[in-house]
Amino acid sequence: MAQNLQSLSSTIKVLVGGNKNIVIEKWFSIMLFTKKNHLVGLDIGSRTIKAAEIRGLKKDAGLTLKRFGTIDIPRGAIEEGSIKKPEEIVDAIKLLFKTYGIREHNVAVSIGGYSVIVKKITLQSMTEEQLNKTIHFDAEQYIPFDINDVNLDFQILGNIENTDCMNVLLVAAKKEMVDGYISLLEMANLNPCIIDVDAFALQNIFEINYESKNENVALIDIGASKTSLNILKGKDSVFIRDVSLGCDQINQKIVNLVDCTNDEAEQIKFSENTDRISAEDLTEIVTTVVTDWCTEIQRAVEFFYSTYPDDPIKTIFLSGGGGNIKKFRQLLATETTAKVMTINPFKAFYLDKNSFDSSYIKQIGPQAAICMGLATRRVDDK
Repeated sequence: MAQNLQSLSSTIKVLVGGNKNIVIEKWFSIMLFTKKNHLVGLDIGSRTIKAAEIRGLKKDAGLTLKRFGTIDIPRGAIEEGSIKKPEEIVDAIKLLFKTYGIREHNVAVSIGGYSVIVKKITLQSMTEEQLNKTIHFDAEQYIPFDINDVNLDFQILGNIENTDCMNVLLVAAKKEMVDGYISLLEMANLNPCIIDVDAFALQNIFEINYESKNENVALIDIGASKTSLNILKGKDSVFIRDVSLGCDQINQKIVNLVDCTNDEAEQIKFSENTDRISAEDLTEIVTTVVTDWCTEIQRAVEFFYSTYPDDPIKTIFLSGGGGNIKKFRQLLATETTAKVMTINPFKAFYLDKNSFDSSYIKQIGPQAAICMGLATRRVDDK
């Protein structure tokens, strides 16, 4: 940001805006004694923590997946992005790093949900330097929090033709959430170098793995308790929304029907044959829940079309646990009339066959997308 705080020894940066890297910088006097610039991507979800470490900067330079692993955390440890049981999460992170031999301590994490606001706004045209001086005043009407309680930044998207106005991407993250994740990582003896936004971490890994066709694309991540939607117009993110819907809804309905544990419900959900629940009952549960997902997504898409009525979304890429649900893919394609695909975040990466089981990588791919997007970040990103 505009502030020059060179007296402090290092930065923790909240990077948003895809590869354009809007930067919300939060400064701390934490020493980073390392010459390496790569980071471990650490996706701290409400049910599972994922970690990834890659080598290489660009596709033509040879991207290699060095390490990838996951570990489950207890239910209730994180709720709606808020850390409720930090000690249990810290123990899980330490075990994850130990189990998969991850020694790098510089990490990139991401946040999302209602504590993060991303809005495209229109302001009078001005320079970036001028906007730096007025952004807190300009942003106040768009942020549903006390402006003093958020980390704030922006990116000028460009002037609007035949007007004296410009489009600006405004991003605000509640300081309380950012501070909570920083504290958590420090407890785990990690250096939190970058805090990204879920939707933009997903955008980064999409752009690395898929060629731009200059068409509108929707990136939808369906996690355990939260769904993130990011609509790209070309390479620009023009619409972002998070909603409190996720795979736990299916699990809970299974638990209520067959009186099992949540872990058992997770297994039942993806089982083709089980004596715990009939195929008909499971189909009905999944169909009911994913229909709700599609309804909410369709509302967001219609809102996008109200601004861009002549720009149809051609392709939808799904990630997260919900990306593996066939019924959801089929129903969403019907509802939106778009091509629906499951993202492969490993597509552009070399994977040693002796280190990674191909069937596991295929299965875990959708859930690894945000983590892989974070792993593409570098300590010196600006």
